[in-house]
Amino acid sequence: MTIKRFLVLCLMMSICGGFFQIQSAEDVKPTTREMNLLCWQEFQELVPSRIQTVLLPVGSIEPHGVIPSGTDNLVPEAMAREIAASVNALIAPTLNYGITPAMKAFPGAVSISPEAYRPFVVDILENLADNGFRNIIILNGHGGNTAVLKDVTAPVANGKKVRILVINWWSLADDITKEVFGENGGHAGNNETAYIQAVYPEHIHPERYTKEMASVNPPPGAFFTVPVTSSIGLYEKGQGYPTFRKDQAEEYFQKVNEKVAALIQDVLQKWDLAGVYR
Repeated sequence: MTIKRFLVLCLMMSICGGFFQIQSAEDVKPTTREMNLLCWQEFQELVPSRIQTVLLPVGSIEPHGVIPSGTDNLVPEAMAREIAASVNALIAPTLNYGITPAMKAFPGAVSISPEAYRPFVVDILENLADNGFRNIIILNGHGGNTAVLKDVTAPVANGKKVRILVINWWSLADDITKEVFGENGGHAGNNETAYIQAVYPEHIHPERYTKEMASVNPPPGAFFTVPVTSSIGLYEKGQGYPTFRKDQAEEYFQKVNEKVAALIQDVLQKWDLAGVYR
């Protein structure tokens, strides 16, 4: 073999070796999907070249019958962990505190004013956008946050040229609640209790539960109380009481996660087809 042919062969091997290294690097899975656990170098390697979507769980600390007061945080956190790989997303740290003034009187509850919550959420969203995420998916676990989230997302999305989806999982899963339980749900009712039971069975306390702990939510505009009268609020009279059944909990958990993931995938696909904020 001549020296010239030898040098050409070495060059080809070097090019091919680099190609295969690039290919294998792209195929390597992240060591974790949680931003809390990633080092900054790996984050830099992942975002935005390989991952452009982030899941942001938001919730609150408030009474939930005989399940954890952090249910509104624990549900979207567990949901994020279950679906992150299927939607190719990272998981941002949870915003654990929310707007819950009507429950503030209950032991252990913490309520943030809308005036404080709004700019904090805006800063989080803008910083996620600045870090290279194109799609920000807010997994909201608490109804009291909804008005502010709806208020701030359009200005951030349009200002930062990112795409934002807010999911209120309990509303999205209304049909699944009725399918699994054969009736409507409630705050700390069959739906939330089942989801938590599937993830943290050791932290639910059916021995502390009685039906008298529940109240039916009043019709819109009829009346309201501060504090609320019960830590379990039923959407419909006679429906939504916790069941504490393991089989229902596992079925509900799986079907809710699948529906949330399917919605995210569908929205991302439609955004891409429309070509918005590429």
